[in-house]
Amino acid sequence: MTGEEHYARYQQFSVLLDQAFRVPGTRWRFGFDALMGLVPGIGDFVGGLFGAYGVLVARRMGAPLVLQVRMLANVLLDSTIGAVPLAGDLFDFAFKMHQRNFALLESWRRDPHRVVRHTRLMLFVIPLAIVLIASVSLVLAIAGIVALARWLT
Repeated sequence: MTGEEHYARYQQFSVLLDQAFRVPGTRWRFGFDALMGLVPGIGDFVGGLFGAYGVLVARRMGAPLVLQVRMLANVLLDSTIGAVPLAGDLFDFAFKMHQRNFALLESWRRDPHRVVRHTRLMLFVIPLAIVLIASVSLVLAIAGIVALARWLT
């Protein structure tokens, strides 16, 4: 099977997994991935396997490593947060990882330089933001503990 055939199959999978059903009276759609996520433990794992297929498709199409890493980050984010009871299920219904990854792959096919440049930026900025937020949170927590200790003494 060629990369283009895998691409077409992945497009079908992404629609089935993220948009197969519509909530009546709304434009809101969800798919089998959100439903599988309701099954504790195994559902998010299976969704992650389907997401890994998307990364494999990108690899077979010759997508740059930075794009594959961004797609894999989406898979890991969806699988990790999706495993959290209740909040993860709501996240699964909203995040639509397969559609996001397919859109990344499709954008890369149209304008590879722009997507790679944007992806490199995202892969640098997001971890930096997480470190900064965690650092500020730690400093505030320590300051709060010190202030509480002073107030109690």
